[in-house]
Parts: sequence; C-alpha cells; structure tokens
Amino acid sequence: MANKSSSVTLTGLARRFVDDDLLTEEAAKDAFIQASHNRTPLISYLVQNNLADSKGLAYSAAMEFGVSVLDLSAFLPEMMPENLVDEKLIRKHNTLPLYKRGNRLFIAVSDPTNIQALDEIKFNTGLSTEAVLVDDAVLRVAIERYFEAADTTMGDLEDADLEGVETEGGEADDDSAVSASDIDDAPIVKYVNKMLLDAIRGGASDVHFEPYEKTYRVRYRTDGILKEISKPSIKLAPKIAARVKIMAQLDISERRIPQDGRIKMKLSKTKAIDFRVNTLPTLWGEKIVLRILDPSQAKLGIDVLGYEAEQKQLYLDALEQPQGMILVTGPTGSGKTVSLYTGLNILNTSERNISTAEDPAEINLEGINQVNVNNKVGLGFAEALRAFLRQDPDIIMVGEIRDLETANIAIKAAQTGHLVLSTLHTNSAAETLTRMMNMGVPAFNIATSVSLIIAQRLGRRLCGSCKQPAEIPRETLLAEGFTEEQIDTGFTLYRPKGCDKCNGGYKGRVGIYEVVSITNRLANMIMEEASSIKIAEQAQAEGFTNLRQSALKKVIQGVTSLEEANRVTKD
Repeated sequence: MANKSSSVTLTGLARRFVDDDLLTEEAAKDAFIQASHNRTPLISYLVQNNLADSKGLAYSAAMEFGVSVLDLSAFLPEMMPENLVDEKLIRKHNTLPLYKRGNRLFIAVSDPTNIQALDEIKFNTGLSTEAVLVDDAVLRVAIERYFEAADTTMGDLEDADLEGVETEGGEADDDSAVSASDIDDAPIVKYVNKMLLDAIRGGASDVHFEPYEKTYRVRYRTDGILKEISKPSIKLAPKIAARVKIMAQLDISERRIPQDGRIKMKLSKTKAIDFRVNTLPTLWGEKIVLRILDPSQAKLGIDVLGYEAEQKQLYLDALEQPQGMILVTGPTGSGKTVSLYTGLNILNTSERNISTAEDPAEINLEGINQVNVNNKVGLGFAEALRAFLRQDPDIIMVGEIRDLETANIAIKAAQTGHLVLSTLHTNSAAETLTRMMNMGVPAFNIATSVSLIIAQRLGRRLCGSCKQPAEIPRETLLAEGFTEEQIDTGFTLYRPKGCDKCNGGYKGRVGIYEVVSITNRLANMIMEEASSIKIAEQAQAEGFTNLRQSALKKVIQGVTSLEEANRVTKD
C-alpha cells in the first residue's frame, strides 16, 4: 500500500482537497488508489467511507470549477421528472434528473468530473445535459427518496393499517396452516419489506421481530444500540414469522426448533442486500433476528476502521509475514469479521490462494474461496482446515477457533508456512493467550505460532453536526484514566446532543482496538505459562495500548464521548 501511494502524484480535485485541509496527502493518495480500483468517483468514495465531510467536498469542488453548489434538499421528489432516465443509469453514476427546460435536462452530480454520466444520460434520453453540483451525501438520500416516492409497493404503512389485515388459509394463531401463496398475496408482504428497507436506509445492523403474550414489537440495532421501531398487532405475529421464513426458504410448519437461513433482497436491478436469518421458539411464538450483511464494509480500507497509526502499522506488518497467526478477539457484534476481511482484502491478489471456513460466510469477496461449515454433514472447522491444507494454500481464515482440534490444526498451518487469521471470544489480548492454554494448546505452540492479537470493540461516533463541548473536572478525568500529561496538554471533550442528522447525538461507529505483537519477552512469558494479568502488564510495559487507553484517545480526538468510552470499555 505504501509503495503504491508514494508513486501517486495528486492533481485536480484530489490536490484541491489536500490544499483545503479536507484530507492529508497520504489519505488522499490512498483514497485515489482505492477509488480508481473500485471504479468509483473520488468524492463518492470519500463520502461513503466517512473520510471527509461531504459538504466540505462539495464547496471545495465548487471553488475548483468555479460553479455554485445547489441545495438539493429544497427539491421535492414528486417535482422531478419521472421515467425520463433509467434507474440503472441513475444509480450507476450517482446522479439525479432535477428538471427539464426545453431540450435541456439538468442533472444533479456530486463529482463535476463525471463527464461519462452526462454523456450516457444524453445518449439515453436524446436531450442535452447540464451538470448541477450538489452535496454527495444529500444526493444519495435524494436518490433513495426519488425511487421510494415512485415505488407504490413500498409506501408508508402505519400500525393502524395493519390491525385489520386478514389472510386466508388457516387460523390466525396457526402459522402451519398459512401457505406460501397466502403470505405472498397478503398486505403483510408490504409491512415486512418496509421494515427491512427502513433498516437498510437507517444503517441498522440487525432487525428483531419479537412476540410477547399481549404485544409484538420490531426493534433495530443501530450503532450498537437497540431501539423499538414498530408495534404491530400481536395477531400478526404468525403471519410475520411465516413471511420472513418463506423469504429465507425455511420450513414454515416447523416451529419447535431454531432455523437458520438467508435472504437476498433486491433493492434495484443493480443493488441487493443479504440478510442472515435465525428463528428461535419462545413462549409466545418465534422470535426472528435478521443480521444485515454489507459486503462493502470489507472494502472500506483499513484507514477508516479507527486504528491508531501505530496499531495500523502493526496489523499491516503482520499481514506481510509469510506465516504465523493473527487472532481477532471481542464479543459478538464488535466488528471482528470486518477487521478480518479488511486484512483479506489487502492480501487478495491473483498470486495468492486464500481459503476461508466460516459459520456462515457473511461477506462475499471475489477471489477468495469461501466455505460454509455444516456440522450436520460432518463439515466442521477442523475438517475444512484439513481440506485447505491439501489445496496448496497461502492464506487461511478460520471463522472461529472453538475447540482444541481446530486450534491444533490452525497452529500447525501457521507453523508450516501459512498465514492464518481467526477469531476468539475473549475480552483482551492477554486473555486470548490464556484461553488457548486453557483449551489445551501447548504453550510452546502458542508462542511460536501467534504473531499478532487484536482485541476490539465498536463505539458510537459523535455526530459532527451537533456535538457540544463538555466541562469535566480535572479530578474526574484523572479517575477515568486520563494521564496528567494528557490533561496538561489540553483537549476538548464533547458530549452528544441530538439533531435530525443523527441518532441521539451519535452517527456511525468507530473501532476501538488493543493491538499486541508477540515480542520475544511476551513469547517467553507464554512458554512460562504466565497469567493474563502478567502478560497484560508486560504488554503495557512494551508500549502496547490497551482497550481503555485506546477509547480515551478517541475521546481526546473528539471522535466519541466519555460516556460512550465507559459503555464499551472498562478499566
């Protein structure tokens, strides 16, 4: 990565963004390379990956080209010309037809260098086209609103409209009598689709459908926090469950055991979102949880994940090694999969043979051989690993090390010329090492195979539009873990407020990491079977930042609040 970026000479918009202090030179070069690789306009890449403020980019581009920026929020979707430009073209080029005057069609664009978009729309419509510069983030919202307004099957549906919903084919409390054709014809389709679409548009990671004795609720997990979204009638519980199970190709007549499935939901001709579905029998019906799988997260690049500079370099150095084991640890939902796949995406070249065993594969990447483990047919992690080792691998990723057999095979692979990446469910880097010892892995094997451990959490980012300075006494800061040197240097703490652009003062999440490279001294302590406390103390002595310290750095940088740091980390 470093060699590629050093050979790039910034010109045009990229140079303007650096001169306007919107990006550093290195970040601009990396973004230029990634955007070119993904065939994405530079401005779109920067906004999608939260690398720069979309409004600042728009005004900087306007100054570069000597044009003005239009406030797109003033345009109503119903006022824009319908069926004039093909949806595929609009989404492909991230453009939007605004209005037509005579033979001229005015097109909203966020990248004034995107001449190809204007040419294709001109050819498609037979009209002359003229670009109007707008904010990229506002443009993306406007495009979704434009198609949502035109979509009669996905309109708003209030809870009151659902009270009278009836379906044919059986009693309301017997979903085994509800047929697929009944559910497909019912208005419940509209409700379920709306819940899933709203979850995608709102940036949720999970959707929970939960039945209780007298109530039913739908909750979204957004930025790590669950929030109640809808409370339809409890009478609809079996119909909602049946509809989701049909979408996931599950057995709607089986309500006694949990089931797992997947849904692929097409948002347009060119865009689809995957959901991982799990059903669970509860006292009052089936609770269904859908995990929204976003493949684009793995392609964001390491720079946007939240690693400190030294942590990022440790990870990149470990990825460059021909052999060894990189372990990522943390609770469910802490972003371990994204960290692993970011590394795999860096390694994914035509010269390398990369294989993964997962349960299930959440992110699909071209060029990587992915295997879903299936214990029912005898294909577990250990069996998949044995097969990988007979297929001339360079890099192996194991979704999770759950038992001694899998651990031993993974370590053997790491010791015999392969780079192995995997996860464990532990709370810190030091506990990862002792956990492997407790599983029965010989200490010598751990010390000679594990090269890097990443412990991580996900914290909510403060909204840049409404965060407010917070006054906190010096004594409190010291008690929270800030050092005298940090306090004396001076910094501003911020707290959430809340506005129409965020969720209670927060927008998006950022990774908080503890990255520990296994040094000679740490390896000796592992072979001596030292406790996790002693290993953690040595890691601190060698300058590795723990999770709490990393969280406080994010507070100092104004990325998150002290309250959020306390929520996701402990001393």
